[in-house]
Amino acid sequence: MAVNPPRPRMPPLNALRSFEAAARYESFAKAADELSVTPAAVSHQVKALEAWLGAPLFVRHAQGLHLTDAGRAALPAFSTAFDAMGLAVQELRIAAPRPQVSIAALPSIAQLWLAPRLPALRAALPTLRPSIHALEEPPDFRREPFDLAIFLTRQAPVGGRACKFSDDVIFPVCAPALARQLKTPADLAAQLLLWDTTWTGDWALWFEAAGLKGPSIDSGSEFSLYSMALQAGDGAGVLMGHEALVSRALAGGSLVATFEKRVPTGFSLSILAPDRSPAHAAAAIDWLLAEPPSPSAP
Repeated sequence: MAVNPPRPRMPPLNALRSFEAAARYESFAKAADELSVTPAAVSHQVKALEAWLGAPLFVRHAQGLHLTDAGRAALPAFSTAFDAMGLAVQELRIAAPRPQVSIAALPSIAQLWLAPRLPALRAALPTLRPSIHALEEPPDFRREPFDLAIFLTRQAPVGGRACKFSDDVIFPVCAPALARQLKTPADLAAQLLLWDTTWTGDWALWFEAAGLKGPSIDSGSEFSLYSMALQAGDGAGVLMGHEALVSRALAGGSLVATFEKRVPTGFSLSILAPDRSPAHAAAAIDWLLAEPPSPSAP
């Protein structure tokens, strides 16, 4: 017998992480999106864990995945463990001050709201090194090492807090020449309506608030980037504007509000952050909240 025999090894951390994400979603594809790997990589890691365990954790079938009893029983403990690990990483980042601040934002907010503010933010906090990441959904601060995020949201994020900057308000906007042709909201029926795929219900919401049965938007144009829709609105059609995103174009005169009716969406432009933030991130949050909203045309 060896004096110091090799000890049994625990399964790899990547295999455990892949199982936990796949188990939460019951989907290899969604787990892969969260972990920034391929579904095949997640499947491979889960199979390796099942081989180590000697028992299946998922039932695989044509309609997707289902957890086995063993997988379902194990999931809560693994989720708690990875949440705790994420919080521990946050504590390390707080304890080791550094100038880089990682900011997540909806692409349209990153381009149209945050980017114009960055020069003034850097001037006010010259040691700050902001790193911007465009995301479609707010991050989970328990799992992802972001210092703050900026989104249109109704509630605080998972594992964090929300500081409201302004309410989200929508109204039609277009080029001044086109606006002069529009006398009443009913005139919009003859125009090319523009919208962002993130907010497909904007036009229906505005028409309902205006007391009108709006036209079908099927004949309009949708854009996967709001900045592209904003450019198209400068002459090609009428865009449903979100006040925080079109305020600079309104102030510059390239776009005008077609009618006075403004409708709240129930969302708020909010700065999201972990419950505890590094000093540089806290300073950036304070500066952004203190900065007045951009001027817009009435």
